[in-house]
Amino acid sequence: MNNLNSLKEKQVQGKKSIAVLIDPDKVTDVAQLHHLINLASENCVDYFFVGGSLVTTTNLSEIVQTIKEQVSIPVILFPGNSIQIDPSADAILFLSLISGRNPELLIGQHVVAAPIIRNTRLEVIPTGYMLIGSGRTTSVAYISNTTPIPDDKSSLAACTAMAGEMLGLQLMYLDAGSGAEKEISARMISAVRKAVRVPLIVGGGINTAQKARTALEAGADMIVIGNALEKNPNLLIEIADKVYEWNQSVEAGNNR
Repeated sequence: MNNLNSLKEKQVQGKKSIAVLIDPDKVTDVAQLHHLINLASENCVDYFFVGGSLVTTTNLSEIVQTIKEQVSIPVILFPGNSIQIDPSADAILFLSLISGRNPELLIGQHVVAAPIIRNTRLEVIPTGYMLIGSGRTTSVAYISNTTPIPDDKSSLAACTAMAGEMLGLQLMYLDAGSGAEKEISARMISAVRKAVRVPLIVGGGINTAQKARTALEAGADMIVIGNALEKNPNLLIEIADKVYEWNQSVEAGNNR
């Protein structure tokens, strides 16, 4: 089963997933990367996302291969532009920045990347990427030259996601951005969840287990943890426990 179908099946069952986001620019210590991979494996992480809004290093392929050599967890590219492609990954989020009005990130970069991706075995997952205001200008907001959806405009986010789904996008990704001051509100997540049927990914600013739990309860099908793990890798254990507890309670309910 491919990754998208697996996500959709879990969504139908009411189960949740967790992804660890690795930004190649922030991997300066190979030992630290190995530790994170082992930690993810021990705590039943579902996916690795690899990429970032501004990748200035040349270690993307090395990181993908290191993960794949150590574990069988799927590696999904999370590209900031058309050159962040590595054929040894399992899949790529084909991101369309539908919260902004920059044509390069709605379709322009995709035109450049499409023939390259077509010649790989990457699973292509069309994804509506929505940047949500988080209190300060994040790297992705600056690099993308777009204005995030204000965090108090949940109906606007819901309509944006709805339009993306109608255009055929298969996932919705709400992101507060790397190093966000605050996480996306439960109200925003809930509004988008009610507006679309496709799986919903939420990332940015989730730096406590309680924030992770709140996002899950509001309707996130997958939560993405990135920057917070640089300061506290053991946070992954706490958040993974929350996801595990959730999935166990769903299984118990289904077996009644």
